[in-house]
Amino acid sequence: MKLQHYLGGLEGLGPVSTETRVFVDVWETRIFGIHTAMMALSPQLPLPETPSTFKTIWTWADLRKGAESLNPFDYFRFRYYEKWLGGISGYFIDNGYITAEELDALTEEYYNEPSKPLHEAGDEAIDRRVVQYLVEGDSPKRDVGVTFEFKVGDPVAIRDVPTVEHTRLPGFLRNKFGTIETVYDGAYTYLCDTGPDGVGAAMPVYCVRFEPSDLWPDNAEKNFSLYADLYAHYVEAPEAGEASKAA
Repeated sequence: MKLQHYLGGLEGLGPVSTETRVFVDVWETRIFGIHTAMMALSPQLPLPETPSTFKTIWTWADLRKGAESLNPFDYFRFRYYEKWLGGISGYFIDNGYITAEELDALTEEYYNEPSKPLHEAGDEAIDRRVVQYLVEGDSPKRDVGVTFEFKVGDPVAIRDVPTVEHTRLPGFLRNKFGTIETVYDGAYTYLCDTGPDGVGAAMPVYCVRFEPSDLWPDNAEKNFSLYADLYAHYVEAPEAGEASKAA
């Protein structure tokens, strides 16, 4: 996450893709559908039971972890849904739904016979659960008591937390200073525990205002601010003498 994502302020990374289509190839729509069904059938959700054999947890975070675990050179080499395909395939193998050998064999079959019909299946109970998930979603807000350490206008420092698999803290904000713009009501959790990164249990979320000239000295436009919604674990009070940097 710290290397491949949120590359704000870095230059010389090569041409930027201007592709505007949501799906470039038909197979990408199937990958999106598989991912959506996996999220909807994930067993931690309070949704009606189905006969689905998918019994392990899958969330947006798992998808992101699969992509972010790629070698950085592979990450930039593969297209968007190619990364999705790799992450989902690895998940199915790691969780025992299919072996790598079986997946390779099936891949070879379709390479040799592209017109071979795809497996078709359907179950009304599964379909209803997927539709219900798409309608209701999965809110991260939790009805638990929390203590708000900061208020609007407070200067804050952004931590540089250890990141192993996944983080919600942009790399270009680490060790920087900002000002609390909004204190969101309630407590918010995340889709998975990020380990040493520190996000998992429900906690406050703050909108923090940053000045681009502080983030990218001598290399930023003027007269605008940058805002980031950050979990409380990423935000701390500046040490003595540092508060002025967040003013």
